[in-house]
Amino acid sequence: MIRLALIFFLAAGSLMAQEAQPEQPDVEPAMTYERLGKILFALDPEAQPFGSGFQLTISEQTVLVVTDTTLDRMRALVAIGSAEDLSPADLQRMMQANFDSTLDARYAIANGTLWAAFIHPLSRLDKDQLISGLAQTVNIAITYGTLYTGGAAEFGGGDSHDLQRELLEELLKKGEEI
Repeated sequence: MIRLALIFFLAAGSLMAQEAQPEQPDVEPAMTYERLGKILFALDPEAQPFGSGFQLTISEQTVLVVTDTTLDRMRALVAIGSAEDLSPADLQRMMQANFDSTLDARYAIANGTLWAAFIHPLSRLDKDQLISGLAQTVNIAITYGTLYTGGAAEFGGGDSHDLQRELLEELLKKGEEI
């Protein structure tokens, strides 16, 4: 009898534990080169594969997406211009923006070029992260020299908010003259 009660208790406990667990959301499959390509072609049907990556256009910006499946990495890049003539003030402003307003994208310099870049482990990248990272990368390329922003909310705690506020106040002051 004790054995039967113990079995019943364990079975009831198991059922209660199963009922108490929240339903698991659908998990996206791991990102692969092929899946990445399907998403990129959905964003730009005229995207072009090249080597281990793709070239596409978003908001009139040429975006290069490069993968390395061996290292499980991906990188989205937008060339902004030559890094040769960047002043110390330019470099400082980009580093300030990298701290608080570019979010997941970053300003970077490689091979004499100033880039907007989004870098992420490939297999752990989900579709929404990819799209957000691409949008942020394009936005920091477009807003280079002005707002230096990824286009989403700022993380805060840095210098960008006050510098952007200065721009707004300057524009408001100019608007008063109209």
